Amino acid sequence: MARPDSRYVCGSCGAWHAKWSGRCDACGEWNSLAEEAALKPVPKGLRGAGRAIELVGLRGATATPPRLVTGIEELDRVLGGGLVGGSLVLLGGDPGIGKSTLLCQMASGIAARCAPVLYVSGEESVAQTALRARRVGMVERGVAFLAETSLERILAEAEAMRPAVLAIDSIQTIHTDQLQSIPGSVGQVRECAGRLLVFAKSTGIPTILVGHVTKEGSIAGPKTLEHVVDTVLQFEGEGASPYRILRALKNRFGSTQELGVFEMRSSGLCEVTNPSELFLAERPVGAPGSVVVASAEGSRPILVEVQALVAPPSAGVGRRTAAGVDGNRVALLLAVLAQRAGYDVLASDVFVNVAGGVRLSEPAIDLGVACAIASSDTGRPVDAHTVVFGEVGLAGEIRAVNLPDIRLAEARKLGFSRCILPAQNRSRLETDHGLELCGVATVEEALDAL
Repeated sequence: MARPDSRYVCGSCGAWHAKWSGRCDACGEWNSLAEEAALKPVPKGLRGAGRAIELVGLRGATATPPRLVTGIEELDRVLGGGLVGGSLVLLGGDPGIGKSTLLCQMASGIAARCAPVLYVSGEESVAQTALRARRVGMVERGVAFLAETSLERILAEAEAMRPAVLAIDSIQTIHTDQLQSIPGSVGQVRECAGRLLVFAKSTGIPTILVGHVTKEGSIAGPKTLEHVVDTVLQFEGEGASPYRILRALKNRFGSTQELGVFEMRSSGLCEVTNPSELFLAERPVGAPGSVVVASAEGSRPILVEVQALVAPPSAGVGRRTAAGVDGNRVALLLAVLAQRAGYDVLASDVFVNVAGGVRLSEPAIDLGVACAIASSDTGRPVDAHTVVFGEVGLAGEIRAVNLPDIRLAEARKLGFSRCILPAQNRSRLETDHGLELCGVATVEEALDAL
């Protein structure tokens, strides 16, 4: 039975019940009821009494909200310039990826600017947190540590201290006394996140929450958690690779296309200011199936190596394996190569990999993937000083992409001398950036040019 001040709400349809049951009576969903605090009814005569409502026009509001710089340029880039006052940020990632380390270094960077930070850990003691802080060279002056899981005590301490930033690691370990359910349950996560949102908006204190992820890779807890927060950051990386990628899946105060790159070392996370040079450091020269692609994440150009291997079928049917790119997109490009360019690769085993563990999703890498597959199929290597980019259509046409200038400038800076790009982009460029530019309109033209 639910307590008088709580109720059970269905996570699928929102219907509420007085007691728990295995199946929702409204929508029929199983195991979807979660306990949450019940709203106390307000007497009809007191609704709105003694409350002054102030209407504010958008013209009088601040156009550019003030931001708090964290001291980590890669993090500030993804956030859109820093933490916005009163924002609620959710940081998710796999276990051991470095979420707590990033949070410690962020607290150190803010504290170095004489801004106090309250760091709350629900998973570790203060002594354990201090071990990590000393390992990453964290400035402890200005950072107050608190090992607590009670939401009421955390909010009381934050109200008394009034820090510049409140960091909680993690939201799944925090619980409120208003609910009887265990920490990490749907009701606890929803209620704690809602009260932290009210605290952040009412005080103007930026609040950062660390969130666990499920085995499917999504953030644990109700989906409403991601809707409530202002920004959702995803910290990801390959298991054996020391490099970490920070993305913004949602950002109300900036772009979701920006990307931050870090390298995990024994002393903590180190920023990678030039990821292109890092990803191309071990590129083989003269090897078939290796092509350099000029990609862009937000306003940052990134040159990466796309590798492809075409082999005879091992089981009679062609197998597709893709790492760092969408497997469905690879299958589409194989069909285009077979039907529009005369490369019979549909019956072969095809393996595509993006070196460095980075994941690319923009369509501008299509031409690079197609060229790498064709190069491996013919056994003819692509010139090591040539870079390519462009979107491939089903008719075999090469479509224009955005930000061609910054891609070419990055290629020139890294020593490339030739670029294969869409003809539409070539005709609109005002300068060649010191490169030999070859505009192509079809996949067949691009492969002939290579």
